Amino acid sequence: MSGSGTKVLTAHVPLSLAEKVDLMAERLERSRGWIMKQALTAWLDQEEERERLTREALLDVDADRVIDHQAVQAWADSLGSDEPLPVPR
Repeated sequence: MSGSGTKVLTAHVPLSLAEKVDLMAERLERSRGWIMKQALTAWLDQEEERERLTREALLDVDADRVIDHQAVQAWADSLGSDEPLPVPR
């Protein structure tokens, strides 16, 4: 994460989750805070990537760069056959 400042965030989590965090911190010889920062950073990165991919997909829809559902279904159904269809484009 960028920036040198910090801010304390408080969250109530189920005991089972807190115990897992504590076990992981002990196993990795890291602090609970370090584990929480790693987890939060990974989750935020994942959500930002999901948002980027959604925007990209919506641009494809707007530009009519889509594949007909029936063509995809026919291709998927053919995969187990002796003569699979080519990948729809």
